[in-house]
Amino acid sequence: MRVIVNQITREVPDNSSIDDVLLLIDAKPPYAVAINYEFVPKTRHAEEVLHEGDEIEVIAPVTGG
Repeated sequence: MRVIVNQITREVPDNSSIDDVLLLIDAKPPYAVAINYEFVPKTRHAEEVLHEGDEIEVIAPVTGG
């Protein structure tokens, strides 16, 4: 199925979770994840099943002043 990860279309297996996508893109903590513009807590990453066309944003914190 197709999902959009940080504005890039990716093919992932059906029933993939957020954790599966994080492994696919080799995400390094710390980060926050949103699905279709809704924040998903880290405690739900393994159980949150993705659907065709979902938009996933993996956001790293920005520091500075």
